[in-house]
Amino acid sequence: MSTDAHLSLSKGQEHDVTEWERAAAGVLRKMRRLGDDDPDDAVWDRLTRTTLDGIGISPLGTPALVADLPDPVRPPPRAGGWDVRALLADPDAAASHESALTDLENGVTSLLVQVGAAGVAVTDLAKVLDGVLLDVAPVVLAAPDDQLGAARALADIARGGALAAGTNLGIDPVGVSVRGGVAADPSLVESSLAEGVELARELGCRAIVLDGTAVHDLGASDAQELGYVLALGAHYLRALEAHGVSVDDAAGLVELRLAATDEQLETIAKLRAVRRLWARMLELSGAAEDRRQASVHAVTSRPMMTKYDPWVNMLRTCVAAFSAGVGGADAVTVLPFDARLGLPDAFSRRIARNTSAVLVEEARVAAVSDPAGGAFAVEKLTDDLAAAAWQELGRLEEAGGVVAALADGSLHARIEAVVAERERQIATRKRPITGLTEFPALHEPLPERRPYAEGALVVRPWGHAFEALRDEPAAQKVFLATMGTVAAHTARASFATNLFAAGGIDVVNEGRHDDVDAVLAHYDGQPVVCLAGHDKAYAEWGAALVAALREAGARWVILAGKPVDGLEADDTCAMGVDALDFLRRTRGRLT
Repeated sequence: MSTDAHLSLSKGQEHDVTEWERAAAGVLRKMRRLGDDDPDDAVWDRLTRTTLDGIGISPLGTPALVADLPDPVRPPPRAGGWDVRALLADPDAAASHESALTDLENGVTSLLVQVGAAGVAVTDLAKVLDGVLLDVAPVVLAAPDDQLGAARALADIARGGALAAGTNLGIDPVGVSVRGGVAADPSLVESSLAEGVELARELGCRAIVLDGTAVHDLGASDAQELGYVLALGAHYLRALEAHGVSVDDAAGLVELRLAATDEQLETIAKLRAVRRLWARMLELSGAAEDRRQASVHAVTSRPMMTKYDPWVNMLRTCVAAFSAGVGGADAVTVLPFDARLGLPDAFSRRIARNTSAVLVEEARVAAVSDPAGGAFAVEKLTDDLAAAAWQELGRLEEAGGVVAALADGSLHARIEAVVAERERQIATRKRPITGLTEFPALHEPLPERRPYAEGALVVRPWGHAFEALRDEPAAQKVFLATMGTVAAHTARASFATNLFAAGGIDVVNEGRHDDVDAVLAHYDGQPVVCLAGHDKAYAEWGAALVAALREAGARWVILAGKPVDGLEADDTCAMGVDALDFLRRTRGRLT
């Protein structure tokens, strides 16, 4: 990429892009990521990160990136911050009732109630909401198996009283079919929408949720999630129009729900892009200009969370909530850090709601309606993501609409392609998961939590393959043969130890060994041995050590680092290795 493509100065800028290229190239050459003969402007290719949608994220924002971009669609001002929306999913009605009141008394401003087999029973909804001021705190329903039943139950509770603005019956029949893995019945979709709209009109609340988390939980990329939400919106708008609901009225009945991940820039761009996309769809549908503003609810991603070392989930959800807030979300649900382990306890619920409180009240993230607006790199990423999502909408429409694309498998096929690429990157640790694929706490006990109700939401965790290995720890340990001084072997020994731990494999490491005899003195017949030392030690006595270990009973010898001439190891482990494949091979030798 040429320098001219990036060279642009605005008033007040003191330096041009060539100076940055020269400085960045110098650093990359020291890191051996750039050759001495490579031009300075090669830093763009080295430092540009590509998303799962094939979108390049520029390492540096420049005015040239936004020179031809349209004006963004900005969110409205959020007086007092965003709506802090807590999730209730405990089938124990008394426990959910207590959690609801505790949350509302301590900073939560609305409730997301999961109703049905995956949460609160429909018949228990009144008990759960007893004492909740429904004219003050909005209630949003999520009922993946009985949406109309849940909506009717809320209507029975609310009749005769006013409902807070933002209350939503949560009707999303296509989303139900996506989560259930079944084809959507078009007639059932239309009848559900029709009854939901009638109930919403009676109650004076919203009726419909365009739930992008349904495909996100299956592994969809950001553009696929956005495209799905748009196609779902188009399908519902058409269905409502057929029942005599104008596009202006329909727009006021809808809320959009998206997943927020710890991929900060991508989440900010996604939340910003969806407003532009939804406004464009409503414009093409003939909606009045003042009816094109989206109501956006962000939920911290379920797939990004880990079962092991769950405390790291606090950091993930904090970054996700921050990104959602910067992206302009109207409501944010922070899932408790122990959500992968079972039903959250009081402590994890408090941490979840306080995450938003700290971001809003102390960090002042919501003080500006569009904090990322005007940032060159973010504006460019927002535009690129919006364009990719519009293309995904086109694919879904060409298939006959979202229902047809789900029925013929074309949408699922594209999602599976993204899943395969994400899993490849996770397996090679190019997409690290802290606490699972990187820096795992192998011996840390997991907190105990009550299990979810049968029929809980189906989610495909990003780190599921590594978690499966951790679920069944290796029966034997690997002998880590550290060669030379601590300074000489620590880097490779630490790398190998962490790599083995990511696959549920423990190591035996007795510290410093200065020669073959010292290693053999601590070797106790383990079938798998891993050599960890400096290149000089490998060259001087590595071959002799391998021969001695094999004679002593080692059946599989691994070398930490790249292959070494004359040292006949059975396997190697180094940066860039397919960690998942390596761990499975190693575990096979430990049986």
